[in-house]
Amino acid sequence: MGRGRAKAKQTKVARDLKYRTHETDFGALAQELHGAKKQSSSESRDDEYDDWSDYSEPPRD
Repeated sequence: MGRGRAKAKQTKVARDLKYRTHETDFGALAQELHGAKKQSSSESRDDEYDDWSDYSEPPRD
């Protein structure tokens, strides 16, 4: 007992997934599945650690 509310919620979610219209970007999905890199953010940054260089300790003499 006690499963009625959980089952009702699962049924609601299943119906929503089944009948909702999806705007799927199949190009982005294919790139993600094939392991393609995003070109916009990774190529625009030269050094990912450059932002943290201001926080490093100064060289000791």
